[in-house]
Amino acid sequence: MKSTLRVRFAPSPTGYFHVGGARTALYNWLIARKAGGSFILRIEDTDDARNAEEWVDGIVSALTWLGISWDEGPYRQSERSDLYAQAIARLIDEGKAYWCDCTRDEIDKRASERGGPPGYDGYCRERNNPRASGSALRFKIPRPGQTVVHDKIRGDVVFDHENLDDFIIVKSNGSPLFVLANVVDDMDMKISYILRAEEHLPTTPKAILLFQALGAEELPVFAHVPVLVNAKRQKLSKRRDRVAVEDYRELGYLASAMVNYLVLLGWSPGDDREFMRIEEMIELFDIDQVNHSPAFFDEKKMLHFNGVYIRELPVDDFVNHCLPFLESNEWWSGSVKQLEVFSKIAPLVQERVSLLTEVSSMVDFLFQPEIEISAELVDSVLRKDPKSSRIIGDISNIYLNLSEFKAEQLHDATRSYCDLVEMPLRKVQAPIRVALTGSKVGPPLFESIELLGKKATLQRLALASELIGIHNP
Repeated sequence: MKSTLRVRFAPSPTGYFHVGGARTALYNWLIARKAGGSFILRIEDTDDARNAEEWVDGIVSALTWLGISWDEGPYRQSERSDLYAQAIARLIDEGKAYWCDCTRDEIDKRASERGGPPGYDGYCRERNNPRASGSALRFKIPRPGQTVVHDKIRGDVVFDHENLDDFIIVKSNGSPLFVLANVVDDMDMKISYILRAEEHLPTTPKAILLFQALGAEELPVFAHVPVLVNAKRQKLSKRRDRVAVEDYRELGYLASAMVNYLVLLGWSPGDDREFMRIEEMIELFDIDQVNHSPAFFDEKKMLHFNGVYIRELPVDDFVNHCLPFLESNEWWSGSVKQLEVFSKIAPLVQERVSLLTEVSSMVDFLFQPEIEISAELVDSVLRKDPKSSRIIGDISNIYLNLSEFKAEQLHDATRSYCDLVEMPLRKVQAPIRVALTGSKVGPPLFESIELLGKKATLQRLALASELIGIHNP
């Protein structure tokens, strides 16, 4: 039987999809899947000034890429205004909310005059103001009293009503604020578990008071996950840190690696295990094991995770993951011949990259009719060692006379040459690699030379000799 547990992820489409939001969505999704419940996607798009349709598309696309599927939605708050109007009317009729026409300057002036803490002083609370232009609707906090948030991660958090202002639930333009809209939606959708970011904890007592005022028979379970911080233990900020899921996707992260890393930001399965399949995460995830301390979002560690996941891919899957990144290059046509060559080099590249964006620069020499060797490499590799010119000339003659142009024969011939001139293989390989690939690093050299072919190899070695000659008149 399907569980009655219902969770929701309710992002605001005001920017790129934050990794913290992705972690929150993942935790909600794991709770729902483990319990056989429902995961609901709800878009908080009532802020017309900041919302954009492209951000909605970004949220949907990012969740889909991460494999976080929803059972209902995406619902949009902008299409549910009738429900909010009904709740507003009820609160007004029952005397639980009132219209306030105080301006911010008036509120600040009274606070200054009374010498008390800043904030609203309840000036309009008992005045029974009719709604007027510029008025906002405030919720009437019960006084005296306390609200206790029973938090699954942080334990009981007590809020004294004396420290809570009569907060606004409808702006002067008639739009409901998110705290009211969320509560109405949560009640209507029968949300039983609210797991969200720590930054929402201060608004939770307000939500609880609204639940109670609107007649909720039972409160949802609350859990507030820890904030994500950078290496300096500062809260992740889009102005300072790379936080957009879209950025990591474009950099060449695998969704499976990112999900595995995100799940560990504040939680562990209780042993030393770090790498888990999604089925294991569903089975093992327990909100009671989530730590309330800030979680360090370590890009270096996530990069390591990505490298591990890349190396574990079947080669055909690796090739398919690489194709969108190859297609962004002018030299890639996607022809049958190119696909055949790339499929042969792919297993060797797969062992050497941590990001899919690194692949193109490792294989481009195979698909370009000519390569460009930077002046820096000419100086630091081809010209710096006077033996480089001799190596390239000798190797050209050796490769020209090979009857088989295969990696094994290329290796053996080069090794024999090293023995003859009493030089280590790495010293001989360095100028050859730069001459043939335009880079100091790349896939195994002799397998690369085999794929490049004899004609192109000899042509590039000859061009390298010319470059050395130009720099050594």
